[in-house]
Order: sequence, then structure tokens, then C-alpha cells
Amino acid sequence: MTTAKDGHFFFAGGGTGGHVYPAIAIAEAIRKLQPGAKIHFFCSNRSIDAKILNEGGYEFTALPARAFSARPDRFLAFVAMYFRSMRTAKSVLAEHRPAVLLGIGGYVSAPAVTAAGKLGVPVAVLNVDMVPGKANKVMAREAAKVFVQWEETAKYLGEIPGQVIASGCPLRGGFGGVDRERTLKSLGLDTEKKTLLVMGGSSGALTVNRAVCACLPAIDAFAKLWQVVHVTGPGISDVRKAYEAAGIGHKVIEYHHEMPALMSCADLAVGRAGAVSVAEYAAAGLPAIMLPYPYHKDQHQKLNGRQLVRAGGGLIVEDRPDDPEATVRELAEHLKSLMADGARLAGMSAAAKSVDTPDAAATIAQELAKMLG
Repeated sequence: MTTAKDGHFFFAGGGTGGHVYPAIAIAEAIRKLQPGAKIHFFCSNRSIDAKILNEGGYEFTALPARAFSARPDRFLAFVAMYFRSMRTAKSVLAEHRPAVLLGIGGYVSAPAVTAAGKLGVPVAVLNVDMVPGKANKVMAREAAKVFVQWEETAKYLGEIPGQVIASGCPLRGGFGGVDRERTLKSLGLDTEKKTLLVMGGSSGALTVNRAVCACLPAIDAFAKLWQVVHVTGPGISDVRKAYEAAGIGHKVIEYHHEMPALMSCADLAVGRAGAVSVAEYAAAGLPAIMLPYPYHKDQHQKLNGRQLVRAGGGLIVEDRPDDPEATVRELAEHLKSLMADGARLAGMSAAAKSVDTPDAAATIAQELAKMLG
């Protein structure tokens, strides 16, 4: 007889680190809960998915699914790749029982969820943004359980048959017990200074990078007490040029392999307000000035960021592509105010930490284990 320890846990989705990293955290929790469990990912064919999953040693099947488009020349390709992805996922799922599948977001998740439904494999959905995307809204109608970061998200899902569980956002390990001195020394930084961490994101947030670079003259006055670590993402050469004239100590890098550790030893951050980023600010107790991505129709990054603002752990600056000078002025004022006020930063750090949900991954792992058919 097959036991729960022999069960198969499937994850479906990807295309960005914001989709894959929370799933990795859950997979790690499953391995602790059930060491004999089998884990498999249905992911996109984007290189970032393969990179992350290979680093973790996870088995995966890349699906050819494409994002939905109403354009006639793209719609037919979308439909063809949807059904091709569904057939591929179905063939893999059919060989592994008992099983449960968690949709983790992105256009790759939907065909795998459909395949699971046709085979009677229990389905759950993870939605960490305040406002669910189109794929997650569709999948939620087929799910027995929907895991969300914030309770307010339930109102955006509407009437669904499954149970909505406010689990928080599952995160990678590395936010606790950080050796601050070792981390800063590894980057050639001063262990006695406070650190401003700027995050351009894995895709390179051009407007965030440019705005912070434009603020450098304004924060040079804090050079005796502060330093900057600027993680640029793609586009590092332009950022490095901007720092050549900076008076404040700095380290400009394209990527850092231990971001949880780096965030945990920083004193203030500037970055986007993606759902995972907001959860990471909280986990690290890191006060954040957030510039939500401005092009989303539903403005879900702004809604994500407001959760940290309400708690007292963050501030929002509008990213204005049509008026970047206004963005720079507002960002510079906030930076100068916070970098000069240690007591305020300490209060914001405690406020951010108060909304952390460290047990999110374990909670979801336990709920998935209960669902094994």
C-alpha cells in the first residue's frame, strides 16, 4: 500500500522568480515533513526557471505554454500550446499516484491544473499578490484550497468552491542567524556603517536604478555613516558609471546569491513592491522605500506595498515614467529623512518584522499533505 510518504507533490507555474521561489520554499518544507516525498515542477521554458530548479536539484518538465493574447495571429498559437502543455502534463501526472498539484501562478500553471482536474488529482493554488492574476482567478475555481498572503485577497477571488487560507508568503531560508560582519566583508564593505540596499530586481528595474543613481548627490552627505549596496539586475554598466562620481561608499553588483542574508544585514532598502519582495522586507525586518511597478493595470504592486505601509514598516514613492524628476525629488527627500533618523528606522524595522509569517511554507506543506489522494 502506498503511504503519504510516497506521495508526489507537483508544482505548476513559473516564468519569474516571484513564482518559483515561494514554491521552492514549500518544496523544502515538504522535504522536512515527508523525506520520502517525490517533488516535480511543471515550469515555463524561460531560462530563469531551469536555473533556479537546477540549483535546488528539483526534477522539472518545461511546458511550451504561452501567455494569452486576443490577437488572431497569437491566439491560435496560445490555444495550440495550451493543449500541447496540457497533454504533456497529463502524461506525467498519470504515472504518479497518489499526487497533489499546486498552481503557483503564471500562464504555465493553467494547462497543468486542467490536466490534474481531468485525472482527478487534487488541486490547490498559491496566490501571493494582493490582487490575483487572470490565471489564478481561473484556477481558483478548480481548487480545493487557495493559499493567499493576506486575508483581504479573498474579496478579489469572488465566489469559489474551495477554502481560502491566509498562510502568508512562503520564503526561502536565510533570514535568521545572519553573520552581518561576514556578509559585509565579503562585499568589501565597512562593518561599522549603516547600509542602504538598492534592488533593481532579477529583470533589472530600469526606472528604480535610474532614480537611485539620480539621488546619489543628495545622499553623499551621509558618507561618514552610510554605504550603498546596489544590486542592479541587467544594466549594471550604466549604474556603475553613475557611481563613479559618488562620494558615498558603495558596491555595485548585478546579482547576489545570498539575498536573504544581504537583506537581513541592511538598514534600509529601495526596491519594487512585488508580493515576494514585500514578504522579504518583513522577514528581514527591513524598512523599505517601495517604487511599485507602474504599468500593471490593476496596480497590484501598490496594493502589496500598502500592507507594509499600514504596518509602519515602509513608504511608497510613485514611479512616474512620464515625470522621472518628480520621482527623484520624492525619493531623495525620503532617503535623506530616513538616513538621518536612526530611531525612526528602528521603529520601522520592528513594524516590518511584526507582519512576518515565518511558518507560511510549513503551513502550506502540511495542508498539501492532507490533500494527497
